[in-house]
Amino acid sequence: MHTFNRRRFLQAAGIASAAAALPRALGAATPARVVVVGGGFGGATVAKYLRLWGGGQVAVTLVEPNADHIACILSNLVLTGALSMDRISLGYNALKTNHGVAVIQARVTAINYGSGTGKGRVSLSNGRSLDYDHLVLSPGIDFIAPPDDPGAWDANVTPHAWQAGAQTLLLKKQLASMRDHDTFLMTVPKSPYRCPPGPYERACVVADYLKRKRLLFARVVVLDANAGIQAEPIAFGEAFNHIYKGMIEYVPNATVSSVISQTRSIITSAGSWSNVRVLNYIPNQRAAAIGPASSANRGWPLLNAQGFVPVDPLTYGISGYPNIHVIGDACAVPATDGQAVPKSGHMANAEAKVCADAILRALNGQAPDTNIATSSACFSPITATTASWLSANFKYGDIYDAAGKVKGKGMHRVDLGEAPKISGDNYQDMFTWADGLFADSFI
Repeated sequence: MHTFNRRRFLQAAGIASAAAALPRALGAATPARVVVVGGGFGGATVAKYLRLWGGGQVAVTLVEPNADHIACILSNLVLTGALSMDRISLGYNALKTNHGVAVIQARVTAINYGSGTGKGRVSLSNGRSLDYDHLVLSPGIDFIAPPDDPGAWDANVTPHAWQAGAQTLLLKKQLASMRDHDTFLMTVPKSPYRCPPGPYERACVVADYLKRKRLLFARVVVLDANAGIQAEPIAFGEAFNHIYKGMIEYVPNATVSSVISQTRSIITSAGSWSNVRVLNYIPNQRAAAIGPASSANRGWPLLNAQGFVPVDPLTYGISGYPNIHVIGDACAVPATDGQAVPKSGHMANAEAKVCADAILRALNGQAPDTNIATSSACFSPITATTASWLSANFKYGDIYDAAGKVKGKGMHRVDLGEAPKISGDNYQDMFTWADGLFADSFI
């Protein structure tokens, strides 16, 4: 791990810097057709940059079932009342008016992948179908129910709030109901999952909220399915062991086997808890289905053992399907062992630009750029006025096995930086970073 100073971090967290060299605008008389499924940070960004860099020669249609994207970024501050939901609600009007992206509010019901190397078709819930030359899939995640769950887990009773919106407001209401001696129990899913620092950040802001409400002996229990803290161990170690000592109980290696929502109870390999005031169960995750859940691979042509879609990091294409691209939380990017590319809004934004560049090059008959670098940055509030940050930078190159031999190509982590201390300056910078990411993706 490298220790970044604050200035270096802000430079590394720069938003609009993903594509190293842009292709020339297309010269075809008929615009190429690109359909983008999913309007989160990945989908919105790739739609925007295909239009921005395509010189008006690419027709882009974004398919998204929701009228707005509610960002998970900063959503933990909505739980505590520090921010309103409006602050993290991002619409699609700017993509339409500023960039000419066609936006259709609908769900995908079926995908015809064609030969995987040419034209295909997407069928929608409104009865329409869309032909495409390239298809970009950025649907996010689905949740995996506990292995011993006979239907006892109900997210409307014990919310995950790992997809921001109604779940965030439900968990906020439950948090507000806490009284003296109550327990807020939450889980950390098995890695990989969306936003590695997010659960630990949530534990901190909830503990801070309880502390400021002066609730006697109220506590936060964190049941982590992993062997240790997955991101920002310095900051969260300081928070758990000192700032919130006696308030946060951290339990590693806690694999969940059962959740009974009606009694707010949970059974794990590290113990069982019953009748807690709030049970915030964040399940294990996999790529969201893009077809019927009963279909082969849940609609995907290819999935890895963890349920995510392996891609070529130069194009984000699927093996055997070079015209089908997957970005954001749903994809699995080959990387150096132990240095997995994280699933985050910032990384989805970076992947989207690489993908847009690769599509434009392919439409021009050009090979993809091999000088690829991506980065993921995030801020984590620790108290009501302080925060930490994390930055990870990746570059395309050789991947080595345990013996030091090259076993393939992928993304190599070249830098990992964590804030040297928790501070108020970081808290203020958090909003500058978030607003820059929001604007780069949606405006």
